[in-house]
Amino acid sequence: MNLQLLLNRIPMIHPLPAQAAEIEITGITDNSKLADSGSLFVAVKGFCDDGHEYIRSAIQHGAAAIVGEQPQPSLPVPYIQVPDSRKALGQIAGNFYGNPSGRKKVIGVTGTNGKTTTSFLLKHIFEQNGYTCSLVGTLHIEVNGEILPSGNTTPNALVLHKLLAESRDEVVIMEVSSHGLVQHRLEGIQFDCCLFMNLHRDHLDYHGTMEAYFKSKSMLFDKLKKDGTAVVNTDDYWGEKLAENLAGRVDRLVTIGSNGSNDLHILGFRKGDCLLIEEDGGQAELCSPMKGMHNFYNTALAYAAAKSQGIPAARILDVLPDFKGVSGRFEVTALPNGATAVIDYAHTADALHYCLTTAKAQGAGRLIHVFGFRGNRDEGKRADMLEVSAKISDLYILTSDDLNSETAEDMLKSLEVLNNEFGNEKGMIIPDRSLAIQRALEISNAGDWIVITGKGHESYKQRFQLGTNSDRETVRSISGLPS
Repeated sequence: MNLQLLLNRIPMIHPLPAQAAEIEITGITDNSKLADSGSLFVAVKGFCDDGHEYIRSAIQHGAAAIVGEQPQPSLPVPYIQVPDSRKALGQIAGNFYGNPSGRKKVIGVTGTNGKTTTSFLLKHIFEQNGYTCSLVGTLHIEVNGEILPSGNTTPNALVLHKLLAESRDEVVIMEVSSHGLVQHRLEGIQFDCCLFMNLHRDHLDYHGTMEAYFKSKSMLFDKLKKDGTAVVNTDDYWGEKLAENLAGRVDRLVTIGSNGSNDLHILGFRKGDCLLIEEDGGQAELCSPMKGMHNFYNTALAYAAAKSQGIPAARILDVLPDFKGVSGRFEVTALPNGATAVIDYAHTADALHYCLTTAKAQGAGRLIHVFGFRGNRDEGKRADMLEVSAKISDLYILTSDDLNSETAEDMLKSLEVLNNEFGNEKGMIIPDRSLAIQRALEISNAGDWIVITGKGHESYKQRFQLGTNSDRETVRSISGLPS
């Protein structure tokens, strides 16, 4: 593709020189080491490295032209200066790959909690109704039946456009993070349906305030196609605010909540595992295959989204009971001593509340909670998390989560200060995560539930004394269960 076509509708500080317009571009990269003959190198300023420092390296590797934000005098190849090169990267990638999101049914799921579960549930609904699906999210990326590792919940724009172009699947379901939106990783991608789950305190070390966090999540709905559908949980304070903001701005808005004015009106429970809902003048039972109030909302949102994309309500209701759940999301293991272990990804106060109350509702004789805090992350939520655990669990064990760049000594001090502040006799501290889980299992009895939160499906980032690599492996190894 020639450079002029590639830069179509891309804002530029200066017009493209006439002699550069017909340069043929054979590929795009934001990594100078991957530049080769005929490629376009986009210099993006990151959090650790600045791509502008690698422009000459990209040229040495064969780059035919450069895009960046900062003035660059006397380069031997055309330089296109743009206001925001991170944003331009997505727009250029969209042009290069022929705007692939426009040729597929693309669904975006955002919110603090429930994105992964709802995305997998949507995939299940579509596949059981004869569609092929790609999935982009926290656990992994799945395209054309092939599973690929996922570095971030939302990959960068260049990766996303390439994945969409390579996908032969009819539907693409994508978890959308607030970081991905603010950092323009979804630039140039259009959505047929966007879901808003909820918003709870998280990532304020990055966003600063809940209002800024909300605005970042709201950016997803600016990417709806002209006939796209927004599906919003209005029983969440921020969801109600979003629905008010979207009214009259989007082609179709489907609201879900317990207020009678919602399009999908939640009337209450029936037979314990079903929601009684009202929509289009009729009533139906929406039976969730998963336990917990939060999963009723996940199921209701997935139902509304799938229905908005043309799947009949009866067909959705028929396939819901067959959903097997998601690895590391309230993953239940029966232990040899008659106790039950639960592994869950919950790492916010609200998510802990949902997880622990769900365990209680399942008849836990005694609830033992093992959890920790992530280093160099929103420290303001730590006290809220501990308060929830101290209130609901019968015993909690504070331990390590990902330390990141925080030292083990500093984390231990933080755990001690918080535990002393609450002055709760329920709590103990065991810094080694594998030993904390071992202790929880050792003191458990038949009928007890051990809930281990924070890591979910993830592998450990540091080594622990028992040498295991995940919460699941630790539980099964200690209990003598097959891996």
